[in-house]
Amino acid sequence: MIPQEKRPQREITAGFIVYRKTPEGPKFLILYHRGDYWNFPKGHIESEEKSLTAALRETKEETGITSRDLRILDGFKAYERFYFKRAGQSVFKIVIFYLAETHTTEVKISDEHQGYGWFLFRDAQRMLGKYRDSRNVLKSAYDFLHGKSSRSRPAFVKTSTFNKSSADRSAGRPPHPPRFRSNDELHKAGN
Repeated sequence: MIPQEKRPQREITAGFIVYRKTPEGPKFLILYHRGDYWNFPKGHIESEEKSLTAALRETKEETGITSRDLRILDGFKAYERFYFKRAGQSVFKIVIFYLAETHTTEVKISDEHQGYGWFLFRDAQRMLGKYRDSRNVLKSAYDFLHGKSSRSRPAFVKTSTFNKSSADRSAGRPPHPPRFRSNDELHKAGN
C-alpha cells in the first residue's frame, strides 16, 4: 500500500469547448492566461457538483457566456488526464470537456485571464502550442462537428505525464499575438 503522503493528489475540473459558426468555418473560443498558455474555459468541480453544472458555472465565470447562450451538443465528452507537480507534490488531474455552440461574440473575461480569441481550427491548434492533450481534445471536437467521430462513444484523450517545470519546450511557442485576419479574433483584457 502506498503511504498517504506519497499518493498523488486528485484534481477534477470541467469546462467547455465553445465555438461559433462563421462563413470560414467554426471558430473556437480560447482564453489567454499568461506567457504562452491558452486554453478553454474550465475550472474545479465544487463539492457535490456534477461536471456539466461545473462546466456551465466556470464558463459563465470566466467568459460571461451563460447557459442560455450555449447549445450543448449531445454525445460529446472529452477528457484530459495527466500528472504534474505542484510544490513538490504529484497531482493527477482529470479535465472533462463538453462541446457547445454559441451565437454570441460578446465575451467578458475574468480577472484570471488577460485576453481571449476566436480561432479557426488550424489557428486554435497553433495557439494551444505545446499542450498536446488540449490540441487532441480540440481535434476530437472538430472531428465531432464534421461527423468524423462516433456519437455513441465519448472522445478520449490518452493519459499523459506532464511536469510543469520540464514541459517540452521543443514544440515551439505559439506567437504572441499571431497575425489575425479580422478584428474579432483576439481581444485583450479591457478591450
